[in-house]
Amino acid sequence: MPLRSTDSLAAALGVARDALTRVDTARLNDPTPCHSWDVRALVNHMVGAPRVAASRVGVRETLDDVDFATGDFVASHDETSEVVLEAFGSPGALKRGVEFPFGERPGAFLMFFVATDQLAHAWDLARATGDSTDITPGLAIELLDEANRTVIPGMRGADGEAAFGPVQIAPPGASAADRLAAFLGRTV
Repeated sequence: MPLRSTDSLAAALGVARDALTRVDTARLNDPTPCHSWDVRALVNHMVGAPRVAASRVGVRETLDDVDFATGDFVASHDETSEVVLEAFGSPGALKRGVEFPFGERPGAFLMFFVATDQLAHAWDLARATGDSTDITPGLAIELLDEANRTVIPGMRGADGEAAFGPVQIAPPGASAADRLAAFLGRTV
């Protein structure tokens, strides 16, 4: 069952914001667990992609190749969070049909993907910058449970070509966020 309120989305956006505050701009060219993206590309995705999702449930947003990493990307992420929470919190947004390559799904389905994307990429940033990846266990468990019900094989593929990579095995004792990252295709 997709998420039913914006609470988990708000929590995931908060975790992502926290991860962004720890990014050293001198490390924007460093690699990340998303092999097709460096830290700069990941920052841009974390700030810009949720705005694109918001436009799919009713808020019209034009980004035109903005490089958020060149400015105050934390402030830009704060603006993104406001836009996204307003969009998904608007009447009917969670039930509104949204087209995906695999068919139409309700806006709540898209909101789950935004929340999962934000948490997964906060994990990626933590991994890339050497911070702890043991982040928000409760939220990570909630999103992992939902991902187990929601992510279908057609959503998986090579890095940069599909939303998620092939499932990886998390080591024994891995944190909930590490298990989510492994399920989404990251090597933990």
